[in-house]
Amino acid sequence: MPRPVKPRRSMLYMPGSNARALEKARSLPADSLILDLEDAVAPDAKEQARAMVCEAVRAGGYGKREVVIRVNGLATPWGQQDIVAAARSGADGILLPKVEGPGIVRQVQSILEVNGAPDSMAVWCMVETPLGVLHAERIAGAGTRLAGLVMGTSDLAKDLHANHTPDRVPMITSLGLCLLAARAFGIAVVDGVHLDLADTEGFVRLCRQGADMGFDGKTLIHPNQIGPANEAFAPSSDSVEAARRIITAHREAEAEGKGVIVVDGRLVENLHVENARRVISLANAIAALAPDLEVSRLGARSP
Repeated sequence: MPRPVKPRRSMLYMPGSNARALEKARSLPADSLILDLEDAVAPDAKEQARAMVCEAVRAGGYGKREVVIRVNGLATPWGQQDIVAAARSGADGILLPKVEGPGIVRQVQSILEVNGAPDSMAVWCMVETPLGVLHAERIAGAGTRLAGLVMGTSDLAKDLHANHTPDRVPMITSLGLCLLAARAFGIAVVDGVHLDLADTEGFVRLCRQGADMGFDGKTLIHPNQIGPANEAFAPSSDSVEAARRIITAHREAEAEGKGVIVVDGRLVENLHVENARRVISLANAIAALAPDLEVSRLGARSP
């Protein structure tokens, strides 16, 4: 069964040990929030951050945004209790760091189920090591809770001994393999972070590259990156209008018993109709998430 379309244009990391950040996240227009217990939290603050994050999620106020808790790895002193606490927090999902195979995914799913996690609680996997990339297909098919893959391009570049180039040629193979794995199993896949906050032009360029490749969105490290990411990974008004014309023409052709459809001078096949429906569904999901911000620009509605 196809999964419901959810906007993941912008997935913003927020430090779990910073109460002000957790509060500010409630007003930010990111599609998803990743409340971080791992890299953003010092070892001596891990347990306090866990309590703060779970309390913040239970308190609510995040609207329709998807709220994901990035836990520490199971091999750390905090990972097991992070997962147990997250299971009962009301978060939409958890994000596992440095996943390198399907076994850890199944183990975490078992922990969630034993500790009363609702069926709707999703598991996300970070792919940030060479072994994780090579096992991306097995990870993507690891369980029914799996919602998506998140690229950890900073750690991956380190392990590959690769440079961060403007065109990301050293990363293309890894990005492509994870994109293929995610699409093969019908799950989401989100591009990695851009660390240079002063390089606005470069960030916009990488968002466009990621969107062209087929990624659902980008992980972010600063609220200033939300706007460009939301713009780059949203269907444009032109693409929404074109999708609407394709769906309407296909419906009319079916009613008239026609086998060939031409829209805007181009032959339309079933694959174009399927993609048009995906575009409309995404635009409508974005409009539902933030109607005051998006509906006028996207013009999304059923044709």
